[in-house]
Amino acid sequence: MTTTLTERPGVLRRAGSFAVRALRLELGIYAAIGRAIARRKAIPRGAVGLPYHQPVMTILIIFIVLSAIEIPIVDLIVHQWPAVRIAFLVLGIWGVTWMIGLLCAFLMRPHTVGPDGVQVREGIEIDIPLAWDDVLSIERSPRVDEPKSPRFEGEGDERTLVLRMQDETNILITLERPTAVRLPGLAPKGGTQIVSAVRLWTDDPTGYLDAVRTHMP
Repeated sequence: MTTTLTERPGVLRRAGSFAVRALRLELGIYAAIGRAIARRKAIPRGAVGLPYHQPVMTILIIFIVLSAIEIPIVDLIVHQWPAVRIAFLVLGIWGVTWMIGLLCAFLMRPHTVGPDGVQVREGIEIDIPLAWDDVLSIERSPRVDEPKSPRFEGEGDERTLVLRMQDETNILITLERPTAVRLPGLAPKGGTQIVSAVRLWTDDPTGYLDAVRTHMP
């Protein structure tokens, strides 16, 4: 009984965190679609946006097309059962909308480099602002990791956050000191994490470094 009562708050906390995260994801999907319609990328004033979507662009488009084709096929199969037909139709449309929103998030929320520092992004959820006072150096550092490699490398305060695109990174941001960053989800993979460096992918590493040289004090 004691174990059950002790574990219950943790279970409820995780369930609540999951629900909040799911809601934020859903809202983020529609916000990204809205930005795409308005052609308004999430780039701070005076900053430059650097894309990172190229490695996953083809995959996302294929998923969107296949999901859209699936809707009429399933509708044809279940058309004689109205309740089932409506349920699958709603689910299919929601799935296509979600995939379109994810694609829009990759397009509308690029990495940024500006007067105040850099923003490291990935899709809908990840958005890590790093002020120039926190940054020691930024360099080109191409690397291909093994599939399913962990997001964090190293231990203690000497950890590197690795945000790969198709297992690749090409920019290394070394920080002045161990710095707290906020990631989606709960520990040990999410929440507040202390890192000393960040690896990321950008489609235009030359442009990224040019922007850094322009804005970095």
